[in-house]
Formats: sequence, C-alpha cells, structure tokens
Amino acid sequence: MAVTKSIQPRKQRKARYNAPLHVQGHYLSAPLSRELREQYKRRSLRVVTGDTVKVLRGDAKGEEGVVDEVDVGRCTLIVHGVTLTKADNTEVPRPVHPSNVQITKLNLKDPRRAERLGEVE
Repeated sequence: MAVTKSIQPRKQRKARYNAPLHVQGHYLSAPLSRELREQYKRRSLRVVTGDTVKVLRGDAKGEEGVVDEVDVGRCTLIVHGVTLTKADNTEVPRPVHPSNVQITKLNLKDPRRAERLGEVE
C-alpha cells in the first residue's frame, strides 16, 4: 500500500508518521505461523489484543506470549512476558514492533474477524 508517491525516505517516514489511525492499523500486521498459513490461506494478518505471538528478533527472541496491548499510534505491541529490567530492578513491559513477531494462535472472539477468515460458528 503506497502512502506517498515519493521515493525519498524522509517523505516516506513523514507520510507514515502523519497517517490517520485507520491507515496506521495496516502497519500492525505480522506474519502467520506455517500451520495458520495453511489453514487460512493468508500470509499475514493484523495483530489484535488476545493473539498469541512468538518474538523472532531482539533480546526476547524465542519467547511466546499473549498480546496484552496494541498501540496503534506508536505501532508497537505489549507482549505478556516480554519485559525490561530497570536500574532499580523493577520490571516494565518492553514494546515490540509487529514485524518482529509471528502469530501462532489467533483470537477469534470477534465475530467479524472470524467471518473474514472463513471461521463460521
């Protein structure tokens, strides 16, 4: 999805940062695991609260947890169990970019999302 026609990186970044929230939601997609790919015939999907993801990059590589929060404005996820230790030894959640995770289990409590994926109950 092209936000701007320019190829200049500064204009690409500016368009991304200043995009409206409904467009920023498209930036929150993450790849699906192999099993989910075969099941739903899709390569990636937007991450929502309640999805189970596996971190593929960074210090928390290999950790798996449930998405507690999705920050659309900052384009980050808060994954349960992925934390940073501060200087005073308190644990704080570490934001993770959606491109660095893989969805392993979907939250299908939303009937519209389930219907869109072909899961009719």
